[in-house]
Amino acid sequence: MSDVLDAPTRPAGLNYVGGAWVPSASGDTYTRTSPMRPSEVVGEFSASGEADAEAAVAAAAAAYAGWAALPLAVRGRYLNAAAAALEARGEEIARDMSIEMGKPLREARGETARASQILRYAASEAYRPVGEHFEQSATGAQVSTRRRPVGVVALITPWNFPIAIPIWKLAPALIYGNTVVLKLAYEAPQTGLHIAAAFAEAELPAGVLNILTGRGSTVGAALVRDPRVRAISFTGSVATGHGVRDEATKTGKRVQLELGGHNPMIVLADADLDRAVEAAYAGAFWSAGQKCTATRRIYVQAPVYDAFRTGLLARIERGRVGDPLDPEVEVGPIVNESQFDEIVEAIERGKRDGGTVLTGGERADPDGYLIPPTVFEGVADDAFLSCEEVFGPVTSLYRFETLDEAIERANAVEFGLSTALFTSSLVAATRFQKEAQAGLIHVNSQTAGAEVHVPFGGIKSSGFGPHEQGHAAIEFYTELVTVYIDP
Repeated sequence: MSDVLDAPTRPAGLNYVGGAWVPSASGDTYTRTSPMRPSEVVGEFSASGEADAEAAVAAAAAAYAGWAALPLAVRGRYLNAAAAALEARGEEIARDMSIEMGKPLREARGETARASQILRYAASEAYRPVGEHFEQSATGAQVSTRRRPVGVVALITPWNFPIAIPIWKLAPALIYGNTVVLKLAYEAPQTGLHIAAAFAEAELPAGVLNILTGRGSTVGAALVRDPRVRAISFTGSVATGHGVRDEATKTGKRVQLELGGHNPMIVLADADLDRAVEAAYAGAFWSAGQKCTATRRIYVQAPVYDAFRTGLLARIERGRVGDPLDPEVEVGPIVNESQFDEIVEAIERGKRDGGTVLTGGERADPDGYLIPPTVFEGVADDAFLSCEEVFGPVTSLYRFETLDEAIERANAVEFGLSTALFTSSLVAATRFQKEAQAGLIHVNSQTAGAEVHVPFGGIKSSGFGPHEQGHAAIEFYTELVTVYIDP
């Protein structure tokens, strides 16, 4: 077994505003502790408020005209330089991520590498068309379309992907000519501040990217209200997201929301069961299930239900749960005590509703916020666990007879983020692509995971506004204008 890595000393965290590292206007700070060792302090960070939001927006507004005037290729060079800076400190970023929010080191390394990949992809957008050219029908004179930046955009990001999600929001925002105020997640500021360091190293012009730490209820709310902010992109809970949308749209802001999921996986009798078991384990339990795309419901066709159930329980038995800095650990701790308590209560409610716990369900460490992979059986389709997202390593098994039944039950929730089908039937796979009610549809792969060059987003209650990532990001971060040229 590999040795557990030692954690380095953490410096105090400052905001990054107008190209400078600055404390909060009030001087207030807050302390983050490790979810694996709650008695150990991760770091001290600026507790930003309305004055800090005001300063960050002012810096972004002042920088906007100069940044928007640069050619896309010039803007892209800054993104590529920042990507190189992230790659150079990749191991440090991954360790910080594991320490402050509990993501296992193997996943934290992958997420960090993905952040650099996103920046490089966004930089390549500089070489795509900036519009279309047409001919006026009556005169033959020129008429064309052109994409222009929106202005100052505010990004409010979650703790569960503390470098990938901020990057996949800010990269397209910047390449298309916007300036940015990024509000990092309260629970994972240290990882996000590496982004500021990377862009500072890339010598990004002052004010183009501004990064704040603190509570969303103060600094985030101030950004949503500020009339100079033209667009808000938010990833987080359904309730908070709806509040952001309602407040922002009052003043005509663009709004993009990525919210919750209750993602089903369907296993047909003709599926490769070993492959399906591995996908179910990874989808439900990697990152301790703290993903909006995690597998929450697993529907298995009756002829193979018992074999799949046995295989999944055996895979869980082989898995490693523990310190996220151990490179062999697959399931680390829950991000904080409050989230831990919510998951424990959800498990107890699942029992009260009549569900049976096949494995897990109890605390796995006397100090750390560890919950082992937990699998329920016998959960009713209208029970809490079948309908409401539990943001932790908890999933439920269901038996079904026909594909008609499975698709109907899989679609019968308010969310529509991600879904998966395991089968060797092209007919079943084709039908699933047409009927699955989700923005992300997987055939023979887990519900979690996404490529950087294709759209990401949900339907139904899982999202609002244009999708993120890939070339689709241009829809949110630019305005389309039509230009008539008559000689």
